Amino acid sequence: MPSSSLPIIAILGGTGKEGPGLALRWASAGYPIIIGSRQAEKAQATAAELNERLSTKAARGLENGPAAREADICVLTVVQEAHQSALQSLRADLQGKILVDATARVDFRDPRPPGPPSAARIAQEILGPGVRVVGAFQSVPAHALKKNLGQKIDAEVLVCADDLAAAETVIELANAAGMAGFYAGGLDNALVVEGLTAILISLNKYYGVKTASIHMAGLEP
Repeated sequence: MPSSSLPIIAILGGTGKEGPGLALRWASAGYPIIIGSRQAEKAQATAAELNERLSTKAARGLENGPAAREADICVLTVVQEAHQSALQSLRADLQGKILVDATARVDFRDPRPPGPPSAARIAQEILGPGVRVVGAFQSVPAHALKKNLGQKIDAEVLVCADDLAAAETVIELANAAGMAGFYAGGLDNALVVEGLTAILISLNKYYGVKTASIHMAGLEP
């Protein structure tokens, strides 16, 4: 069962590849989860699948707007083409929240680093100072999230934010999901993480795998 002492997490655009995996990890760790989608029916179906797998009632599904309003922390996992339109439509709903932007503006078919500013910086500019934006989870292999629940994932998370307290909150979320989180500087540094995602996709394609990931040497989480 979800813990009432833990923040409610909304996964906005949570019916794609990465969102359900993150939701599964956090629900397994006791966090109450809201799956958000443009279509409530899709959100509810994804939440039902998660609850069935965990034999719990940790997740529920709502449209993105209500999901954002009811959550303490929101995680944006939409496809890159929907990034700015999703932010603009949710601007009022996200005020007062931490928004974790997991967007990597990279085309899988032709992976190249995107140009500045970072997706997280774009989000902060659209949403304004009332939202604390954090860039994180862009480079986490979605394929690994749904496997071996309760065990650590062989991947580490670079967390970028201008607000250090918000970054530390997201590092805690990374740890709860079985990944080590590291503070990697301000929102503009998230552009480099998006570029690393292009490299990881290239590695996956060349070596025929799905789980290339980032590791930090010389640091303890």
